[in-house]
Amino acid sequence: MPHSRSGEGDQKAARGGVLRRLGEWCARHFVVVIIAWLVALVALQVVSREFGGEYSDNFSLPQAQAQKGLDVLKAHDPQAGGYSSQIVMRDDQQPLTSLSSQMSTTIADLEKLPHVLSAQNPLSAPATPSGQQNVGPLSDDKKTAYITVRFDVQPSTLGDDYLNGVDTAVQPLRSAGAEVEYGGPLGELARPAADDRVSELIGFGVAVIVLLVGFGSVIAAVVPLLSALISVVGGLAILGLLAAAFTFATVSPTLATMIGLGVGIDYALFMLTRHRQNLIDGMDPVRAAGQAASTSGHAVLVSGCTVIIALAGLSASGVSFISLLGVAAAVTVVSAVVGALTLVPALLGFIGRHIDRFHVRLPVAETEAGAGDTPQGTWHRYAQRVERRPLWFLSAGVAVVVVLAIPLFSIQLGHIGDGADPTSFTDRRAYDLMADAFGPGSNGPLTVVVDQTNVPQSQRSGLASKAQQSLDKVQGAAVVTPLTPTQDGDLLVGTVYSTKSPQNATTTDLTNRLVDDTLPDVVQGTDAKGYVTGTTATQVDFRDIVASQLPVIIAVVVGLAFLIILAVFRGLLVAVKAAVLNVLSIAASYGVVVAVFQWGWGGPALGVHGKVPIESYVPMMMFAIVFGLSMDYEIFLLSRVHEAWLRTGDAEGSVAHALEITARVITCAALIMVSVFAAFIVSDNIVVKMLGLGLAVSVLIDATVVRLLMVPAVMTLLGRHAWWMPRWLDRVVPHIDAEGAQAEARSASH
Repeated sequence: MPHSRSGEGDQKAARGGVLRRLGEWCARHFVVVIIAWLVALVALQVVSREFGGEYSDNFSLPQAQAQKGLDVLKAHDPQAGGYSSQIVMRDDQQPLTSLSSQMSTTIADLEKLPHVLSAQNPLSAPATPSGQQNVGPLSDDKKTAYITVRFDVQPSTLGDDYLNGVDTAVQPLRSAGAEVEYGGPLGELARPAADDRVSELIGFGVAVIVLLVGFGSVIAAVVPLLSALISVVGGLAILGLLAAAFTFATVSPTLATMIGLGVGIDYALFMLTRHRQNLIDGMDPVRAAGQAASTSGHAVLVSGCTVIIALAGLSASGVSFISLLGVAAAVTVVSAVVGALTLVPALLGFIGRHIDRFHVRLPVAETEAGAGDTPQGTWHRYAQRVERRPLWFLSAGVAVVVVLAIPLFSIQLGHIGDGADPTSFTDRRAYDLMADAFGPGSNGPLTVVVDQTNVPQSQRSGLASKAQQSLDKVQGAAVVTPLTPTQDGDLLVGTVYSTKSPQNATTTDLTNRLVDDTLPDVVQGTDAKGYVTGTTATQVDFRDIVASQLPVIIAVVVGLAFLIILAVFRGLLVAVKAAVLNVLSIAASYGVVVAVFQWGWGGPALGVHGKVPIESYVPMMMFAIVFGLSMDYEIFLLSRVHEAWLRTGDAEGSVAHALEITARVITCAALIMVSVFAAFIVSDNIVVKMLGLGLAVSVLIDATVVRLLMVPAVMTLLGRHAWWMPRWLDRVVPHIDAEGAQAEARSASH
């Protein structure tokens, strides 16, 4: 059983913690700290704009078969092996064959553009054989056509200025009355730049309301928002500088903003709440800020490290695209932690005792009863009810989580195609024109490559015949073009069109069927090799790689978080409970995302056209981010339980006490984070919508069902056994110093 021990040594240990000294110094020298932050912020902005890099979705999967197929195709036919994109035309007034001169001019001008390998004139392409579905490039009514432009680089990475040349090239067609839209990567380049300001304003607006209602103080509402905003702006500037050396995805700054604002407000709120309670208990502002830094600041530091470690776990995917998304989010988490530990104490020192000077209601701090160990507020009465009937509360929480998680069992990973974008996007309009004229599979052709370099000339004819027969019979294909040899004769190249859209499960199955069954059977017994390449095939490879690595990511993140909880709180069952309940809450949030987007229960209301698969990397990102964020509340609650347990030795009473003093701040912090994440649902980017909804639901479930129902119920049922630690394990696991918090807890009992 824990024991209390007082003395000057303990008090010195408590006061001598690094975080305490840092908090007191920042509060005492608030002018220096605030000016230093502002100067650093301006300097980072200037340097980032001058030397920062661009965000790009240009990444490759060197070991994927689609990339190997593309490399082989490039080596034998450079013009056919580039990155393709479509320029789609439609003219309802006249057949496009009457615009042959304008088309020829456009083709010639396109081929003069930098990075263009070739441009196919649809009017001179061979006619579709009788009885075969027309997949282009010219429709049967001659009113829809598409130009296939091949680039030596990914078109989406060329920059907005590149579109000026493309616009100039297609101007003759537009002047003649034809509608011209850009599809594929070229269409992605033409999308309007992402603007997160609306989302940020919505999130900030809701956060202000929540803080005013929850705590009553106007100044106390402003401090977390101001600190979070400054921290995120600084973090984004650093991310821009890193983008000069690494290729970060275009969604990276949005993701970093989303996470940075959420944790930044939360961390500042944890600090502020403890500081205000210290003021109420009679401390001077400097000492109050120092104690907040040594206690809540410790929770912030551990929470931040847990989030960062969870994000670092994404590197286990082996995919640089995903690893760098984790790095991008971690940058603003680091800046949020630094802001909470330095800028917040400085702001609190500047405000002094006037923190509640302006208020909209009677300001409250951690409890409704004020200081002391005998709280009598609403949350204390609720905690007592949980203590009396823990099984009821645990059962209710498990039931909610299980019901919400049911859709997870039908999850379909894939890539969200252009058909789900808003009709204001040119790539969506190009997608619709292609689907209407040539069928949905025309938007995701699969290029089949058979490398017969090492096959004797005498066997090549038989191989080509066998390959064509096998491809013609493949299930799920609407059209299979004849295999044609490259100029050197070493490759056979053909195109397979699916009966469904690129993001449909049928197309994914067709791709895997070609890769795993059809082509291996074709080349069996020869030295030939078969590949399926192209944009759609690459996306399927990416999906399969991510899906195979998801269990690894889950195991790594859960294991690391388990070790952190174990090292901090020295309780085996506490650490097991934290890992299991967090996994359950994430499973529930997955279920909601599947129901809304994949089942289509709420997609149209969110601006999503039709049912879409779950973007392949979203579950992986959600798991790392949510598991890390959920530890914020876990550590914040357990820190208070642990303090009370060390002070009193009363396991059940410690849970009730901790719930009483943390429930208000956890609820407010969760509502703020939910509002920040949910505000990003208004984004035009469907992946951002998906992440925003998933993260918002995850935090809501975690902070209500898990943190206020299941955690206190489980802790009550476990009692003193929650803090049991085998001696051999206690010796093996490193001790993470609580920065004087344990000594603080012991001395506070006297």
